Amino acid sequence: MFERVRAYLKAHGLTTAIIAAAILGLAGVLYVISASLVSSAPGPLDSYARGTMSGFATVSEPPAQPLVGLVTGDGEEITLADRRGKLVLVNFWATWCAPCVVEMPALDALQAELGSDDFEVIAISMDRTMEEARRFYDENGINALGLYHDPALRAAIAAGSRGLPTTILYDRHGGEIGRLSGEAEWDSEDAIALIEAALERY
Repeated sequence: MFERVRAYLKAHGLTTAIIAAAILGLAGVLYVISASLVSSAPGPLDSYARGTMSGFATVSEPPAQPLVGLVTGDGEEITLADRRGKLVLVNFWATWCAPCVVEMPALDALQAELGSDDFEVIAISMDRTMEEARRFYDENGINALGLYHDPALRAAIAAGSRGLPTTILYDRHGGEIGRLSGEAEWDSEDAIALIEAALERY
């Protein structure tokens, strides 16, 4: 899976040097952003924010869940309110974001393993067109994730996403549980344990 992602990056003209610079630059920016947002108060899932999920944290005053329109792969317009009643892990990403495309197979695997009436991974593309995201899915075997597009970037801005990738976990009522800025191994044992704990608590 990751070999296909690397091949995709090469095919789209991204050299190793550019990718490395993008990752390092984004990591530095996200570190500053996350440090300014993280609450000093302990959160209910703090004990699960370990290993590959060590960057997962609550924020002091989280923005409300964005309710702007998203376009699905079928052309339907929805909002995140349509997913109330289940936990949703919202990931803001784009095909031009190297860390984003690296973690997409892991998000796809997480959805394949835990996706249900109680939980869904919603990966929202920031690309100019839906077709760019669709092509990436097709070329990299992304099968479990649905296609969602935020053509005006309104959802990402409203959610307080200040860099890509940003991943936010919302409870069944649309309240933010916590977020992780930057790339993560979302199919790891740590990630699955965190999501399962959230399902029990929320």
